[in-house]
Amino acid sequence: MTRQFYHRDAEASELRELKTKIINAFALQPLSPLCLCGKKMYSIRNPKSIPLNYLPMSRHVVITGLGPVSALGIGIDATWQALLDGKSSVNRVARFDPAGFPSQIAGEVADFKVTKFVPKADRKATKVMARDIELAVVGADQAARDAGLITRSTDPEGYKSADFKPTYASRRMGCHIGAGLIAADLEELTQAFVKAVKEDGSFDIHKWGAEGMQNLTPLWLLKYLPNMLACHVTILHGTQGPSNTITCSEASSELSIGESLRVIQRNAADACLSGGADSKLNPLGFLRQIMTGRTNTSDNDSPATAVRPFASDAAGSAAAEGGAIVILEELETFKARGGEKAYAEIVGFSASQTVNRQVGHTKADPTGSGITNAVRAALAEAQISADEIDMILPFGLGAADSDQSEVAGLKAVFGDRLAEIPLVSPKAFAGNAGAGSGAIDVCIAAKALSEQLIPPRINCDKPLQGINAATSPATPAKLNYVLTYSTSFGGQNAALILKKFD
Repeated sequence: MTRQFYHRDAEASELRELKTKIINAFALQPLSPLCLCGKKMYSIRNPKSIPLNYLPMSRHVVITGLGPVSALGIGIDATWQALLDGKSSVNRVARFDPAGFPSQIAGEVADFKVTKFVPKADRKATKVMARDIELAVVGADQAARDAGLITRSTDPEGYKSADFKPTYASRRMGCHIGAGLIAADLEELTQAFVKAVKEDGSFDIHKWGAEGMQNLTPLWLLKYLPNMLACHVTILHGTQGPSNTITCSEASSELSIGESLRVIQRNAADACLSGGADSKLNPLGFLRQIMTGRTNTSDNDSPATAVRPFASDAAGSAAAEGGAIVILEELETFKARGGEKAYAEIVGFSASQTVNRQVGHTKADPTGSGITNAVRAALAEAQISADEIDMILPFGLGAADSDQSEVAGLKAVFGDRLAEIPLVSPKAFAGNAGAGSGAIDVCIAAKALSEQLIPPRINCDKPLQGINAATSPATPAKLNYVLTYSTSFGGQNAALILKKFD
């Protein structure tokens, strides 16, 4: 599969033909190491070979609002300050008693009432919101307010007026949110399951259908469908533009941001709410994470130092909850509305699939080839070389096989220079929030570009060889381009390149 680009000086007929191909291919991600520029094939393994006067799009997209929600805090200000404090927010699980679990630590969002982030007229809907949905709703509220957008939710009183005018017409604002596998509440399920148990204690599927399910609320299913994150967000903010839900585990939110990018580039929308949210702090979801073999089970007594991405003594990650929604806007439309700030511009995006029969939910691809392909293609679209990347926010799980896979994939792109590029791993601070983690990373990357500051790095006193990931305080730096990427246990990969906004 190839990425299609067009030449500024192409003749009118050729330009129309190429534009048609671009539109048809925009939603497709380059899985091969080749991209087509004009009539010539270039290799993404050598981004410098692609002429700079070939452009992948004509509409520029900027990030104007950040809405992270994690153990670090709610909103970009709280999140950024927690990072600067340089202390991990991973702690012993408080949501339920973890005593019977091998891993007993997690990145837990402090208690909040979702009703505080929802207009009074819509609060009844919170009764059918699972934790994942609540996180997305809060993130969207924070992002929209950070961007200064007028929406149905940010101005509920104005919405009642006949002359209410949102920042963007409903059909010109999209929404793409990544979601995980939402685990059902145990108390709700237990009440239904007890009705489907035989006298000998075994489960009876027939009794489940006839009696068990009758003990579930009629709207029970609506709490646990992955698309309900985007559903509630679009209703609350009154968006009717292109919308989609992506469920590719840890890669979901960066894939969703890439989807929003493409939608705006092809002029199907002028702005999008985009990102992801996930909660692993339900006993069922928590157990599922432990069964992958990638959670830390040996540091329950020292949670703050348990997650050690890229350390030679990495012992696994910590399950978490959280996510982020970001506001993407087309640059000229953003300027026309009088937007006050933009954190960064998205200049490169790509996705790939790891093809390795040994890869599964319990083992990472030792070559990191999927990461390599995604990063190379993103560099090609950004029209920059690997030498121009100033900082990387990697997947950084803190599990030995996953970390080593990433290092191998990055070395194939950056070579020896990888030892010079700062690697910043937010999961050391907040744990692995699954489908929400990538969007949190994007928020931190965008804020770092805006502040021209490399965030602190923790829990890596013994880094793997050939990388720059050692524990260090916040460091002022000249940051022009930042790479962030996510990979999933299923082999999906997504890479984004952000540029400092001038």
